[in-house]
Amino acid sequence: MTAVAIKLEAKNYTMYYGGFKALEGVSVEIPAKQVTAIIGPSGCGKSTFLRTFNRMNDLIPVARTEGEVILDGQNIFEMDVVELRRRVGMVFQRPNPFPKSIFDNVAYGPRANGMRDKARLNELVERSLRDAALWDEVKDDLDKSGLALSGGQQQRLCIARALAVEPEVILMDEPASALDPIATLRIEELIRVLKKDYTIVIVTHNMQQASRVSDYTAFFYTDESRCGQLVEFDETQKIFTNPEDRRTEDYITGRFG
Repeated sequence: MTAVAIKLEAKNYTMYYGGFKALEGVSVEIPAKQVTAIIGPSGCGKSTFLRTFNRMNDLIPVARTEGEVILDGQNIFEMDVVELRRRVGMVFQRPNPFPKSIFDNVAYGPRANGMRDKARLNELVERSLRDAALWDEVKDDLDKSGLALSGGQQQRLCIARALAVEPEVILMDEPASALDPIATLRIEELIRVLKKDYTIVIVTHNMQQASRVSDYTAFFYTDESRCGQLVEFDETQKIFTNPEDRRTEDYITGRFG
């Protein structure tokens, strides 16, 4: 793999839901300011692994972990979780804008972090909407409810909301799966632009999407034990053209999945 700066790292990471082992022994380095796609069949732990990076799994009472997950050299399980989630933002599968105005959706995080200066808020909201490729469509309707936007616009609003707290990493859990093809392409274009400033990790079932938007790809698989494991990680071009593991090739070519 080409030498790049590492932003996130899992070291022998294992995840349990009660007595069920969802992930086993995952070790991987996520490069900074690149797009890393996580692919694999349903139930292989892709979303569970993604949610590890901002400790969303902490919200599940029976969840427990072994091993380490590192952000810029620091174990995330030893970090303040509020600070971690400011640095590691999340965009979910279905758009989930708050039942508030477009402006208040984007301003929500900065306000929660103590920002009260109106001029700074205005500037941050505009910048976040511009970065999410939504500003030109909504700049005259910032008081309109975020729920009144189209599905694709709602998802870009959620991306703007994530950007507003100025994170370093953006996690995306199938961000285009609920959108039409045109809206999906807008999200993919946006991902390519955002990677200049952010480390992006995306879960997708769409092989074409993974090959289009990502620089690196991690293939997860589950065996008879139903325990998710990382089979292979490399540059996307290599994973899609010359994978090391037969299971990776079989999945990418549609033999199973």
